[in-house]
Amino acid sequence: MSLLVLGLSHRTAPVGLLERASLTGDAPERLLHAAAAAVPVGEAALVATCNRIELYADVDKFHAGVADLSVLLAEHSGVDLEELTAHLYVHYEDRAVHHLFSVACGLDSMVVGEGQILGQLRDALSLAQEQHTAGRGLNELFQQALRVGKRAHSETDIDKAGQSLVTFGLERIAEGAGPIEGRRALVVGAGSMSSLAAATLARAGVGELVIANRTPERAERLAATLAEFGARTVPFAEVATALAEADVVISCTGAAGIVLSAQDIAAAAAKRAGSTPLAVLDLALPRDVDTAAHGLDGVHLVDLETLAEAAQHNDDAAGALDVDAVRRIVGAEVDAFGAAQRAAAITPTVVALRAMASEVVSSELERLDGRLPELGPRARAELAQTVRRVVDKLLHSPTVRVKQLAGEPGGASYAEALRELFDLDPGAVQAVAEAPARLPLQPTAGGDSA
Repeated sequence: MSLLVLGLSHRTAPVGLLERASLTGDAPERLLHAAAAAVPVGEAALVATCNRIELYADVDKFHAGVADLSVLLAEHSGVDLEELTAHLYVHYEDRAVHHLFSVACGLDSMVVGEGQILGQLRDALSLAQEQHTAGRGLNELFQQALRVGKRAHSETDIDKAGQSLVTFGLERIAEGAGPIEGRRALVVGAGSMSSLAAATLARAGVGELVIANRTPERAERLAATLAEFGARTVPFAEVATALAEADVVISCTGAAGIVLSAQDIAAAAAKRAGSTPLAVLDLALPRDVDTAAHGLDGVHLVDLETLAEAAQHNDDAAGALDVDAVRRIVGAEVDAFGAAQRAAAITPTVVALRAMASEVVSSELERLDGRLPELGPRARAELAQTVRRVVDKLLHSPTVRVKQLAGEPGGASYAEALRELFDLDPGAVQAVAEAPARLPLQPTAGGDSA
């Protein structure tokens, strides 16, 4: 497998560009199919969150893969290719694996150490499986990334070094508008991020929790899970009214346009004259809240751009040791994954060699039957068993050793030597390599905030 990662994130692109490049509607599915259909690409997966868009692909040509995927990402995101290219990053083979494992551990998130990215990676794999763009290679890669992420969170205190984007955002809200305990809260949206936001607000002790969503049923389901905290819903058409009654607002919908206008926010703030500022947290990409709200009196707006700037200055020295520990885990897991992949790459050759040996033995035994028809069944069975045992013993040591050697860097040359020495049929080797493998998804906890 030759893994290629091409993408952009909060580390390489301004939030404004990420917003313009965000994939809405059925764009993720269309991009996935276009990527998988590209000539250099064998498999494809897409990770699209509020601060990253990444294509993962198994390619047979590096430069052609980069060129084709860049064009496709530009076409489906609507961002000019030249502008997009200036902010893209590319990782290949072991470096690509290292990047994905780091992402899974939260090392590449806006808030280092947050765990919601695991849920997003699982969703990315599920989508690629549903759309039939992920095969054995990406299945194994993403499954291992999920395991590495869970290992990092279970074996280190990286959770204490980081936090969810919701919690980080609410901390910024509290800095400008005071504590949220006992306040009236409005959550706009009912997806995974909004659900996390609602649960976080409930645990923080808000006095009132109201949920609004374009699909009422989803809002009702979310409110039901938080019934013990008194959560209730309002029709989406009444958001402006609910906004005027709230102290804290968190919005994260999948809408392509503005959900909360500056006019509605200004009207809500005006009713609060002399009170604490109206606190608004916009976690959507594209954004839900009109940026003009930043300049309104009595309004404290925190959005992804604000959080990105805050994250750059959020040097958590207390978590430095845990980050280093996670980096060591990632390094060791990348080495182990690479060795396992190289060793697995020779398996089709070994299987094909043993199959050829078995055919040779069967053919020679048939010839023997014709030349010595007087052999009894017992003698014939004993002779056949002896011949097969001799062949197995002759092949055992070299095949075990070649698998060990194949796990080392440059191990692919051993498989090639084996094919040449025994004149193996390339078609037989390829048939073994392409045999389907169904891998179940491993359950992971988490929403989406990376």
